[in-house]
Amino acid sequence: MLFLDSSDPKEIKDVFAWGVIAGVTTNPLILAREAGAADLEERIRAVVAASKGPVSVELVSETEGAMLEEALRYHAWAPSRIVIKVPFGEAGLRVTHALTTQGIETNVTCLMSFNQAYLAALAGGTYVSIFSGRVRDMGYDVRPVIAETRAQLDREKLGAKIIVGSIRHILDVNEALSHGAHVVTVPPAILRKMLHNPKTDETIREFNAAWASRAK
Repeated sequence: MLFLDSSDPKEIKDVFAWGVIAGVTTNPLILAREAGAADLEERIRAVVAASKGPVSVELVSETEGAMLEEALRYHAWAPSRIVIKVPFGEAGLRVTHALTTQGIETNVTCLMSFNQAYLAALAGGTYVSIFSGRVRDMGYDVRPVIAETRAQLDREKLGAKIIVGSIRHILDVNEALSHGAHVVTVPPAILRKMLHNPKTDETIREFNAAWASRAK
């Protein structure tokens, strides 16, 4: 599946009309860039209204109690749609486990290694988010991380689904899917690049020109 990595309701609505997107992910960086000083609840409700499927909303609190309180507030905005995005760590694992026992879906985020993804899955994460671009920034190949995580989830029949994010190139999408990601969350700019191939454009022009110049 493909999710859209955006918080812009207008763009989300436009892209969902293509019929290829199954959910939305947001994060504090995206919201800060795209929404600025907008009210968070108002913005997320607009994202939910413009889309279908799960909408991930990330926690920004850093202590377990505050994270749980924040998570319950976000979840109440759209209980059937909002997935709580939990930053990985000891507190994050505790929060993930607690939310899972309450039937609240989670997306454990900022994962850079197999070990982290495996722990997140064992804690009950609905999704485990591996950051492709940031793993590569450290000089490592992300493909084995994705493949090893998928193999372990399948072997132990764990319910978590792998989301691969931090997508910077079309090739990142292709490699994530071919190495076992259940979902790739793609920024709108990369998704639009996936539309184009010069040979496709050339062929369409050729066909249209032939039709326009046919004998009448």
